[in-house]
Amino acid sequence: MNVKTFAAISVGSFELTMKIYEFSGKNTIREIDCLSQRMDLGSETYATGKLSKEKIDELCRTLLDFRQVMKAYRVDAFRAYGTSALRETENTLIVLDQIEQRTGIPVKILSNSEQRFLDYKSIASKGESFRKIIEEKTAIVDISNGSIQLSLFDNDALMSTQNLRLGVLRLQEMLTHLNAGRDQMEMLVDELAGAQLATYKKLYLKDREIQNIIVVDDYISPWAIRRAGNNPDKSTITTEDFDALMDLLHAGTAMGAAKTLGIPEEKVPLVMISAVLTRRIAKVMGAKKVWAPGVTLCDGMAYEYAEEIKMFRGEHDFESDIIACAGGISKRYMGSRKRAETLEVLATTIFDSMKKIHGMGGRERLFLQIAALLHDCGKYVSLVDVGETSYDIIMATEIIGLSHAEREIVANVVRYNHSDFIYYGYQESRGSSFFGKENYLTVAKLTAILRLANSLDRSHKQKLKGIKAQLVENELHLAIDTQEDITLEKGFFDTSSEFFQEVFSVVPILKTKKKF
Repeated sequence: MNVKTFAAISVGSFELTMKIYEFSGKNTIREIDCLSQRMDLGSETYATGKLSKEKIDELCRTLLDFRQVMKAYRVDAFRAYGTSALRETENTLIVLDQIEQRTGIPVKILSNSEQRFLDYKSIASKGESFRKIIEEKTAIVDISNGSIQLSLFDNDALMSTQNLRLGVLRLQEMLTHLNAGRDQMEMLVDELAGAQLATYKKLYLKDREIQNIIVVDDYISPWAIRRAGNNPDKSTITTEDFDALMDLLHAGTAMGAAKTLGIPEEKVPLVMISAVLTRRIAKVMGAKKVWAPGVTLCDGMAYEYAEEIKMFRGEHDFESDIIACAGGISKRYMGSRKRAETLEVLATTIFDSMKKIHGMGGRERLFLQIAALLHDCGKYVSLVDVGETSYDIIMATEIIGLSHAEREIVANVVRYNHSDFIYYGYQESRGSSFFGKENYLTVAKLTAILRLANSLDRSHKQKLKGIKAQLVENELHLAIDTQEDITLEKGFFDTSSEFFQEVFSVVPILKTKKKF
C-alpha cells in the first residue's frame, strides 16, 4: 500500500500549530497527531508592525521542536505557511530569512485570498456535509485573528467574497487600547462590527437572506466540536446556544469560564469576541443555521497536498469558484456577460492551440479566463482610461484563490489589452509595476492572446458562431464561422497580429466561410 505522511505547519497570529497527516491512497486524509504552541505574534505585529527578537527566538525554538517531531514520524513532505501576523510585518523578508537559516524550515506567507481559499478547501474535506449545505444560500464566515472573510454561495456556486478587518486579535487590541472592561466588551465589539456589516449588507446582501452559515475559527469551532462529541449534528449552533455561551462567559470569573469550556484562560476574551461576531453576522444575514465543522488551515494544506500528489480527489470544482468570483466582480462593475463569455471562448481556444509554442499550463489558462471576464471592468469608472482603471479595480479587489502576484498578472494583462505594452527594463524608468522576468513573460504572452481574441469581437456584437484554431508550423490558422460583415474585426485583427507575432514568432491567419 502506498502510504504518504505529511506535516502541515501554520504560523498563526495567536498559535503555532503542526498537524501530521497520513494518506493511504483510498481517497482519505487521516490526522494522526497535532501539536500546538501558544505564541502571540499578532499583538506585536498589529501594534508595532514588527516582531521582537524575543518572539523570533521563541518561534524558531518551536519550529526546531516541530522538526524533531517530523523526523520521528519520517514525514515525506511538509509545508509551513504564515498568515496575517507575518504578512503585516514591515520586515517580512528579513524575518523569513532568519527563520529558514536557523531552522531549515522555509515559511511561505499566504496572501489573504490564498489563506481563505485553503480554509475553504478544509471545509470541502468534510465531503457530503459540505456539498449538501452549499446547495442552499450559504455563507462561509472565516474569522481569523486579523480579519473576517465573508463568502456567499448559491446553488453550489461562489457568488461573492469580501474581507473585513474585524479579526479577533485585532479587535482585542482595540478593546485594550480603549481600556474596555469585561462587561463592556460585548457592546463595543457589536458596535465595531455593526457599522461595517451594515455597509456590507447594503452593498452585497441587499434583500438576499442566507439560510446557512459555515463558521471557521479557532475559538467558537473547538467549543462546538467538544459540545457535539460523537454526534456531528450537535456541531450546529442555534441562537439559544449562543445565548447560553454568552451567559457563561459573562457569569463568574474568566478562570471559571475557561475551566467550563476546557480552554486556556487567556482565550476566554477571544472566544467572546468570536461569538459576538458570529452572532451579529448571523443576525444581519438572517441565517437559520450555523455549522462549525471544526476545520483549520492545516486541514486545507493537507487537502491541497493530497490533491497535488493525486492521492485525494475532491468532487468540488474549486477552479470554477475562482472564475465565478471573477464573474461576480464583472457584474458588479456592469460588465457585459455575453461579451465576456465570448471573449473567454475565443481566448482559450487560441491558448489551447498554442500549447507547443507558449509553454504555459492550466494556471496561466485560468489567468487568461479571469482577464477575459474582467477585460473592461474599468469602464465603470472611465471610458477613456479603461486599461488603467481596470488595473486599479482588479488590484483593489480580492479574487479568492489567487495570490497578490497572480492578481497582478491578471491586472496587467487587462491593462495592456487596452494600452501600449511597456517592455521589461523600460518599466522601471516609467515608474510602472515590475515583478520579475517570469511573470513579465506570462503577462506578455497572455496579453498577445487576449488582444487577438478581443479583435475578433471588436464590434461587441458576437458575430462569430464558432471558431477553430490550428497551429501549422509558424502559422496559426483561425477558421471562423460567420455570416455577417466582419470588416471591422479584420482591421483590428491585422493590428493585433503584430504584437502576437512579436511575442510568439507565429503569424495568425484568419479564414472565414463567407467572403465580403
